[in-house]
Amino acid sequence: MENQMQYLLTALILLPLIGAGLILLLIQGDEEIVAARSRMVALFTSTVTFVVSLALWFYFDRGEAGFQFVHAVEWFSLGNVTLQYKVGVDGISVLLILLSTLLMPLVFISAWDSVKQRVRAYMAAFLILESLMIGTFAALDLFLFYVFFEAVLIPMFLIIGIWGGKDRVYASYKFFLYTLLGSVLMLVAMIAMTWLSGTTDIETLIADPSAFGHIQTFLWLAFFASFAVKMPMWPVHTWLPDAHVQAPTGGSVILAGVLLKMGGYGFLRFSLPMFPDASVSFAPFIFVLSIIALIYTSLVALAQKDMKKLIAYSSVAHMGFVTAGIFAFNAQGVEGALMQMLAHGVVSGALFLLVGVVYDRMHTRDMDAYGGVAKVMPGFALVFMIFMFASVGLPGTGSFVAEFITLLGLFQANFWVGVFMTTGLILGATYMLWLYRKMIFGTLEKEAVKALQDMNLREKLMFVPLLILVFWMGIYPKPFFDFMHRSVADLTAVYGDVQIQAAPRSYEIIQSNEITQSNEIETLPQGDAT
Repeated sequence: MENQMQYLLTALILLPLIGAGLILLLIQGDEEIVAARSRMVALFTSTVTFVVSLALWFYFDRGEAGFQFVHAVEWFSLGNVTLQYKVGVDGISVLLILLSTLLMPLVFISAWDSVKQRVRAYMAAFLILESLMIGTFAALDLFLFYVFFEAVLIPMFLIIGIWGGKDRVYASYKFFLYTLLGSVLMLVAMIAMTWLSGTTDIETLIADPSAFGHIQTFLWLAFFASFAVKMPMWPVHTWLPDAHVQAPTGGSVILAGVLLKMGGYGFLRFSLPMFPDASVSFAPFIFVLSIIALIYTSLVALAQKDMKKLIAYSSVAHMGFVTAGIFAFNAQGVEGALMQMLAHGVVSGALFLLVGVVYDRMHTRDMDAYGGVAKVMPGFALVFMIFMFASVGLPGTGSFVAEFITLLGLFQANFWVGVFMTTGLILGATYMLWLYRKMIFGTLEKEAVKALQDMNLREKLMFVPLLILVFWMGIYPKPFFDFMHRSVADLTAVYGDVQIQAAPRSYEIIQSNEITQSNEIETLPQGDAT
């Protein structure tokens, strides 16, 4: 089956590009015909891509730790270094690809009536973006990853800059410059890694990180500069609220649902396996940034009146859970962080879609413009309530499972970090309940709110898959964790019983543990060694 499925990832990368090409090159007619056909082609292409991607769910071998569905083609050689097109997935990346392909059809459904200008370009930009996102999570060559990772900026820059709000140009340039400048150092680090190791193959580099022992710190910092901005971590998070506020609804959904996860994925794919010593050394630094991000941005969210900006700051807070869990260096922390990325992608995407529903009717995101919405939009209020509770981690939802498992890992790694991160649960409940009360409940006084119509069938269907996922991950998360177990076990094995407080070198920990165990066995009386 593996040989038969080796082209699956390449097909997933090419399908959206083919759809974008059809929209840009073949659709002809007047403006209305072009818009209608572009919508149909985009929705059909993204749906087919999602259906094809389900093969990853059914055929991925959950008992195998290595990369699967690998497709490699050599491009050319430079000296003794061979650059290649190589893609594959493991338990860390496979679910992120499925999340990407799931959200894209919902983006096109949400924009069916709301996007009326340059519809052809809008649909094509999102399809190109989907292709690049899949490529980022599937790339197994350093420079192929860099190309996909950075190329994602181009369609998102255009989406914000063309179809965004009144300050869209400022927000798009801020987004582009922050993320691009953060990645320049990563490119330099990749060149240095290639020069030292003689390969750009990610599998090979993960298997033997010893070539970077003397410069791990510098390489780790270079990759950190890129991934910290992409997540984003405090204090390089300021581009995100502006980007979310100005982006169209679909842009916010993909930005929060997928693009932010690329930073966490980068830590798991590069920083932890390739630079283990540096990762342990910088873990206390990551914990401090994560705690500040969680508490500070939660407090800032409480001060917001713009619904999208509040949800944007909540995303920064939730990503604090992800970074802290990753650098706990244990299976619970890393698997909880991965689950948090998935749950947040679903919940934040749904919340931005919900904001888009009322924005299309009221053309404002100011919470003060609403009040009493439950009386005229009961269906909307119900769906909003479910995702609001999911965001704060109510038991029975995926976010609860993710946060609970992450906190288990954090308390195991460092008790006080776990205590501080737990405060985020309280703060998160505070600002989300405040948003819901102010918008959904209250007195129905404003005439514009009284005239609101509840969600139509198209809008209701848009939330069905997200609702299913929220409860599936919360009630029966085992299938999702089954994907992660083997890959996470291999990732964390090198760290042993890391004591984060002292931040020792990981290899020294393992070596000292082995020596201690050996000495204990030698000192036992003969016959008691067992």
